Amino acid sequence: MIPDSVEKGIERIRRGGIVLIYDAEDREGETDFVMPATMVRPKDIAYFRREAGGLICVAIHPIAAEKFGLPLISDILRCSPLSRMVEENGDLVYDKRSSFSLWVNHRDTFTGITDRDRALTIKKIGEAVAEVLNGSSGSFDFQSSFRTPGHVAILRAADSLLKERRGQTELSVALALLAGIPPAMVICEMLDGDTGYALSKQDAKSYAQRHGSVFIEGREIIEAYNHTFK
Repeated sequence: MIPDSVEKGIERIRRGGIVLIYDAEDREGETDFVMPATMVRPKDIAYFRREAGGLICVAIHPIAAEKFGLPLISDILRCSPLSRMVEENGDLVYDKRSSFSLWVNHRDTFTGITDRDRALTIKKIGEAVAEVLNGSSGSFDFQSSFRTPGHVAILRAADSLLKERRGQTELSVALALLAGIPPAMVICEMLDGDTGYALSKQDAKSYAQRHGSVFIEGREIIEAYNHTFK
């Protein structure tokens, strides 16, 4: 059984719309804006900045990340003089590790930070993910198309997705798979300018209602994913 909120969310993201995903009370306890990377426009980046306010990232499927040669940044740093800075068990109270990979700009951008530049970088990441996962191309020259450091953070989903980790990265990629769209999703945390913390779950729900969006609980995506991909 697929929850109604997930069905509505699938319909919305297939059209390039934004949905709101709440992970869980025992994780970050945060709600993220989520939309398909392949459909992002400069005005969407501006909207994410103004209305959500968190870090704008792109969550991608682990197989695509592997084909691109994208590691977790923590794995790189463990082999550097900064190895003691790398998160260890207990450093993150909500999880065992983060999903950050590289920060990139597309090579056709200027500074990389403008809404136009970030939209271009994100869209090109989404298109690259679609290309390497559609079966017609086994590889993609990621290094020729992107440079690092840049202004768009790539998040690498866990290899076993929701069986291994249930963060916003995996939840958004799982929703893309349920929708049958390229598993590259723009995500951004909703912050509260009054309290200085993440926007509360109730306020995020109210926001979705006011703006005609869809609010989805992480557990609902997990239920739908387990039902669909048994």
